[in-house]
Amino acid sequence: MNKILLALSIPYILSATTMGELFDALKNHSQTKSDEMVIQKAKVARSQATAKLYPTINLFGTYDNYSTPTGMVSVPPNILVGLVKDPSNPTQPFSYNIYRGGANFAMPIFVKSIYSTADKAKALQKSARAKKKINLLQNEAIIVGSNANLEYLKALKKSLNIKEKSLLETKKTLKIKVDNGRSPASALYKIDDGLNQVSIAKNSIDLQKQKLISSIEAITGIRVDNFIKMQEVSQLQSGELASLQPLKEKVKASRIGVRIEKEKLYPTVLAHGSYAFSSATAYNNDKDANEEYGDVGVVVNIPLLSMSQYEAIAKSKIELRSDEIALEKLKDELSAKANMLQTSLPLLENSIKLSIDSVNNKEKLLDIAKVNYKSGRLSTEEYLRYEDDVVDAKAKLYQTKAQKWQTLMELAVLYANNIEEMVR
Repeated sequence: MNKILLALSIPYILSATTMGELFDALKNHSQTKSDEMVIQKAKVARSQATAKLYPTINLFGTYDNYSTPTGMVSVPPNILVGLVKDPSNPTQPFSYNIYRGGANFAMPIFVKSIYSTADKAKALQKSARAKKKINLLQNEAIIVGSNANLEYLKALKKSLNIKEKSLLETKKTLKIKVDNGRSPASALYKIDDGLNQVSIAKNSIDLQKQKLISSIEAITGIRVDNFIKMQEVSQLQSGELASLQPLKEKVKASRIGVRIEKEKLYPTVLAHGSYAFSSATAYNNDKDANEEYGDVGVVVNIPLLSMSQYEAIAKSKIELRSDEIALEKLKDELSAKANMLQTSLPLLENSIKLSIDSVNNKEKLLDIAKVNYKSGRLSTEEYLRYEDDVVDAKAKLYQTKAQKWQTLMELAVLYANNIEEMVR
């Protein structure tokens, strides 16, 4: 019983009635989660860089077998002479088999490139966050644009249905005239051809509709059956091209990358130390011998010549310049696109107003054409053209409305506007 209820509930779970539900589904979809993984990777890379500032501590245990007696620890010469000359033959710290256990540590005191590596990882993390935001906006724009086109297709199909109904009514009247010999049979063929063209157009609309539904499903996991009503609740806020932010942060990271390669030629200061406890059987009297040995030190490493590092610096400079050129190129492209879209908006709004007037005029002309056709003052071809004119006018109207939505969404992405607040 539970399985049946679950199966019945799935269609309702995977459906949406508002744009907000689609936007929420997008945030939890794999498309968005994959961008979050990029951010997490950058976060881990930053942690890996700073982790190198902490000391590394190891415990160890060893067993060594030697072919000749070997010292367990370093013995100063004056002590060693005393051990050899002592007639009591004391236990000497030399053996064939030596067991050791202890710990060692290493820690950077000054390694400049570590701090810069952390800064680079931070810049890349910012770039990943900015990229996630832009990708989310782009997908939200796809949802809005696809939904607008679904509305356009529905309106177009509705006008085709009206045309089909009109043609069917005309066909009934015309058939009576043909049967009475008042009109030629060829007129019926022309009406039938008009009906076939309507069916073909409706099939084409259904195909386009499925593609749009699929594009929404691909990024939300929700399959909508029809367009969702939406309206613009806040105006577009133009200004800085925020869609450039991911690449800007990447340029910063590349600039730090050059600094990192240069800093690898800087002197480094490292601390190290160890402690060992050694246990063995002395070779000279077979008595147990135990010794402790430890050391602490500081190493200063000053690179004098490293050709490979000079090449790494040159390579990092090329990568930086490449990113800078890519940023300049993208900035020019997006600026030109933003200007074009901004100029298009008032033109599209004016086109919508003109198209509404055109639809009203075409519908009035069609009503007159129907009267003239029934009275025989208009040929079938001329009447069909009036039917087509109405459909074409409505198609242009809703297509222009969809184009306006798409233009708004493209600008919203370029300026990184909050689409969820713009569209409800």
